[in-house]
Amino acid sequence: MSMAVVGLLAGMALGFAGYFGGFGAFLLVAALGAVGFIAGRFLDGDLEPGDFFRSRERGGRRR
Repeated sequence: MSMAVVGLLAGMALGFAGYFGGFGAFLLVAALGAVGFIAGRFLDGDLEPGDFFRSRERGGRRR
């Protein structure tokens, strides 16, 4: 399935949630979609838990 189709389905799900459930349902669907996306990236091996906890500086601390 292409990323365009996945984006289309996600947009439709958010649209239905916003229309039928209001703004709170829209935010809930968006948040759960983001959690599912990150979990999928972990399962595919594209992300590792350490990616979220590493510092941006690689060469040590500057004074």
